[in-house]
Amino acid sequence: MRSGTYGGNGLGRGVPPARGCCALGRGSSAMFYLAAAVSDFYVPVSEMPEHKIQSSGGPLQITMKMVPKMLSPLVKDWAPKAFIISFKLETDPSIIINRARNALEVYRHQVVVANILESLQSFVVIVTKDSETKLLLTEEEVAKGIAIEEKIVDHLQCRHTTFICDRN
Repeated sequence: MRSGTYGGNGLGRGVPPARGCCALGRGSSAMFYLAAAVSDFYVPVSEMPEHKIQSSGGPLQITMKMVPKMLSPLVKDWAPKAFIISFKLETDPSIIINRARNALEVYRHQVVVANILESLQSFVVIVTKDSETKLLLTEEEVAKGIAIEEKIVDHLQCRHTTFICDRN
């Protein structure tokens, strides 16, 4: 499987723009692979200026709203039996695993793909309630043009198969 490039979203090769998720199957055989959020904040259309903001007006203050979290209703209401994967991106390596574990505890889903902005395209940690699995591209794999997403998808397919077998 060779990944394509999606430009403009800053997520690297093979990661589709954040518009929702990919869902495969039903019940415990369903897998939801949530796209990473482009941003956790936004400016509502109703609060956007109609015209260019003039610099002559002095310093600018912007108040942003939180983007609604969709993971909770997905896990609790829409697909409670599904295998659900979310992403956690941080800039501070010292907090990423704790943040991923916190997401697993709060949302009660199966997997968090945790990554650091600096190594986004070559290293991730797959975090579950019981494990942490590091996936790293070698220099040889990078030279061949292999994308980290290929390793992520292969790993998650195996985890999903195990999830289905454990449920049946």
